[in-house]
Amino acid sequence: MRLADHTPLRVGGNAMAFVAATTEAELIDTVHRADIAGTPVLLIGGGSNLLVADEGFNGVVVHTKLRGIHHQDIGDLVFVTAACGEPWDGLVSVCLSSGAHGLEALSGIPGDVGATPIQNVGAYGVEVGNLIASVRVWDREEGQQRDLSPQECGFAYRSSTFKQQPDRWVVLAVTFALARTGLSRIMYDQLAELLDLEVGDTALPSRIRESVLRLRRSKGMVLDETDYDTWSAGSFFTNPMVSIEAAEQLPPDCPRYDAPAGVKLSAAWLIEHAGIERGFGLNDRAQISHKHTLALTNRGEACAADILELARVVRDRVASVYGIELQPEVRLVGCSLD
Repeated sequence: MRLADHTPLRVGGNAMAFVAATTEAELIDTVHRADIAGTPVLLIGGGSNLLVADEGFNGVVVHTKLRGIHHQDIGDLVFVTAACGEPWDGLVSVCLSSGAHGLEALSGIPGDVGATPIQNVGAYGVEVGNLIASVRVWDREEGQQRDLSPQECGFAYRSSTFKQQPDRWVVLAVTFALARTGLSRIMYDQLAELLDLEVGDTALPSRIRESVLRLRRSKGMVLDETDYDTWSAGSFFTNPMVSIEAAEQLPPDCPRYDAPAGVKLSAAWLIEHAGIERGFGLNDRAQISHKHTLALTNRGEACAADILELARVVRDRVASVYGIELQPEVRLVGCSLD
């Protein structure tokens, strides 16, 4: 099975074995059997955050195709549980139509529900870690199912326990604690500007979703088979965290945000001001998106090596100009930037 056919980047070689799991029992059994045999396992959903090597994956690739969404009203909250294989944007839409809000700022993000706690997916001032009530998992070390609390999930900026221990956990389902229909608060400058509001103002969740989808489409961040700017893994690099002292050495117009670990910087700003423009490429196969500096795109015939070469150039340019080494947000499978 060619893994390029299962990622929006459309690169990656063959899998030694490929299993599409449609039930929790099938998913757990496939992973458990592989673990007993000592066979490497790669779990994929929408594949939207993967860059797989051209050599492929010498193990079992398990495509999580579990479906199901359930609601439960408790007090002032709606607890929504979704199976790991549910398409993420479909869940956001279902929640809004059923009168539960909180996820609307995360509209249009590609991939499946199971990936969201792993990466602590976030956009426009909202992170899933702040909305998750629990995550049902298969613990590969203990050989048992568990329900992890948000504290046990270890959520941090684009990180979690699942990301720190990728070979231990299989996400089976995620439960979100959402508010009933009402107004949602705007937490991001660009979104507030589009809505003609201020950060901190409120708006209808449906209006926020519409505006977020417009923003994401303008950046090539909503999948479109006919648009090469969407043939990407989304934001390739995370926004770097630096000390206050390091941030003070940067130009005053560099965007910065207070964060628990210091100061969060804009990776897109660093890339652009290091001289990497939209559309930049080393060849006509892999280029920076023409719409969004953080997206590295396949222009139709790229291989994984092309994307990696471009990523190294971007990383090294920023390091040379600003002394900051960007870290990939994309999960690299069988390859690295070293």
